[in-house]
Amino acid sequence: MSSRSHPSSRIIPIAVAGSTRAGGSPLHFTSPPPLSLYIHVPWCVRKCPYCDFNSHEARAENDEAAYVAALVADLESALPSVWGRKVSTIFIGGGTPSLLSGEALHELLNAVRMRLSLLPEAEVTLEANPGTAEAGKFAAFRAAGVNRLSLGIQSFNDRHLEALGRIHDSAEARAAIELAKTHFERFNLDLMYGLPQQSQAEAMADLETALSFAPPHLSCYQLTLEPNTLFAARPPQLPEGDTCADMQDAIEARLAAAGYVHYETSAFARPGYQCRHNLNYWTFGDYLGIGAGAHGKLTLPDHSGFSVQRQMRWKQPKQYLEQVAAGQPVQEQHGVGADELPFEFLMNALRLNQGFDPALFEQRTGLPLLLVRGELEKAAREGLLTLAPDCIAPTERGRRFLNALLERFLPG
Repeated sequence: MSSRSHPSSRIIPIAVAGSTRAGGSPLHFTSPPPLSLYIHVPWCVRKCPYCDFNSHEARAENDEAAYVAALVADLESALPSVWGRKVSTIFIGGGTPSLLSGEALHELLNAVRMRLSLLPEAEVTLEANPGTAEAGKFAAFRAAGVNRLSLGIQSFNDRHLEALGRIHDSAEARAAIELAKTHFERFNLDLMYGLPQQSQAEAMADLETALSFAPPHLSCYQLTLEPNTLFAARPPQLPEGDTCADMQDAIEARLAAAGYVHYETSAFARPGYQCRHNLNYWTFGDYLGIGAGAHGKLTLPDHSGFSVQRQMRWKQPKQYLEQVAAGQPVQEQHGVGADELPFEFLMNALRLNQGFDPALFEQRTGLPLLLVRGELEKAAREGLLTLAPDCIAPTERGRRFLNALLERFLPG
């Protein structure tokens, strides 16, 4: 797995009866939110010990052609829910999507273009590992229609890469970045800090190496021990919390000095190179998720107006293939109630350091901002938010204590 930035695989669906206002009247939208497509490829060469995404070690019996056919059938079954809507971004995540052959990816993206209306400048991102085999396919991926690559570098230190269970080394990482620069104007490098026995000097050395390639976009994440991972069962020795905080401060300062905009909690970009797909997540746009375990969020018309629905596909690849063949790719679908919508919107929008336009709240939830105005003003008095007629944004303190800030918007 290369990236830690998939809301589509991190958000837990909420089981509620439906999506109406607290008083029982329906949600009203003047237009549906922007629409993205997320495609999940669940296989990796080897599962990393820190990874809690839906990824599975690739086996000889895995049938690439059968999985691509299932993705196309899954998409076709979902077409009535997105009919007539234009798709602004596609993100192919995993797992390790770069394990796909160039031919398979070409077939998949051709099938998508035949069935969905893509905007002319649609962003199409593929996650890739820097291993030699995957990097050798970069030209084919670009020819298939991918125009943005996200490389899971994590570190340039071979000792730390081994501790993380990565299958590439520093030399392969550097070579892959050079290839990415050859074929893609837009690319992202994933880095992690707070690694087992990592010093601040080592974390900054990784960052300086990354900057030497002048990437348009960087994602910098602190390693966390997630439940149901090998690291959770057998925790490595990680730097102390204060050391990790110092690393974060130093990384943010260095990237600001290098001209990168810190536009989201863990994302940094040169102006104009923000990840448009992830921005659609953070601004509570819609996204259709296809593939094993993929999550989606769709605003759909219903008998009373509109409802906001969350979906999850069958998680295990074998079961996913069976259920798609049976015409039932969706394992779970739940409406998000009006009492949950403010929290869900803010959980995403407050990740944006520059904040959001207050009008966006009603546009994306179908609810008036007045519902949360009191809590917003209270948070502003406590120094967690700045409120302006054209912008609501977390302060530096609000970003540091984002979970505590969000808790006050949880439904009672």
